[in-house]
Amino acid sequence: MRVKDRDFEVFISKEEIEKIVKGLAQRIGKDYEDRNPLFVVMLNGSFVFAADFLRSLDFVADVAFVRYSSYVGMNTVGVASCDIVIPEHVKGRNVIVVEDIVDSGVTMAQFMKDIKSLNPESVALMTLLFKPDSLRENVKVDYVGKAIENRFVVGYGLDYDGLGRNLDAIYVVKE
Repeated sequence: MRVKDRDFEVFISKEEIEKIVKGLAQRIGKDYEDRNPLFVVMLNGSFVFAADFLRSLDFVADVAFVRYSSYVGMNTVGVASCDIVIPEHVKGRNVIVVEDIVDSGVTMAQFMKDIKSLNPESVALMTLLFKPDSLRENVKVDYVGKAIENRFVVGYGLDYDGLGRNLDAIYVVKE
């Protein structure tokens, strides 16, 4: 698969993604079904994952969207910026942050600090993908779909300079 100026190959198939998403929905459903959580979806990358995840839940969900970013191209710039702010109705709520990937933790560390300042009852972080070897910030990930090695991934909402989000599998740069 060619995206922009790079060749990519399948890393996580569509079928494996479906199993991961359904497994996360079952775990969250068991832990939060009677707690009326607010799902805060991190844009832009998490929109595909969030849509599939939310449809897999066995209960009605309350959803809000935010946009924080620390990436340009294939590299983190080390500073998180906010484009769409956290909704104010998180106070007293059980919040579950829906993220596509946690790697350096720069974006998520800033976001978690910001959301906790709004006094939710609880905050949990759920991510489709986690790169533990890339983590540079102290970020607790409560629900991990799949831990992966430190490789650049694209597809299923993840992008390379805005391209590739629409792919139904997750790809890595071809060696």
